[in-house]
Amino acid sequence: MAGYDPEQDKKKAEWKNEETGLVISIMQYGQGEPKLQIGPRILKKKDGSDRAPMKAGRLSVEDVMWLYDIIDEVKDELSGMVGPE
Repeated sequence: MAGYDPEQDKKKAEWKNEETGLVISIMQYGQGEPKLQIGPRILKKKDGSDRAPMKAGRLSVEDVMWLYDIIDEVKDELSGMVGPE
């Protein structure tokens, strides 16, 4: 079995919560089905630049409310990529 090839891993869409740093994205590996990825979390340094990405970890109520607010947009985007079953 072949190993992971980063060249085949494509980001199709992305949303970032500016308050909590949580990033969600639609990713597609090769010709596989596009899927929703939750994380990483990218926090800001004191100087305003981005810190190194970290695991999303547990979601706060702020993360959940933000996800709730954008979930229809995310669902529509992903549905458009996957098509009807």
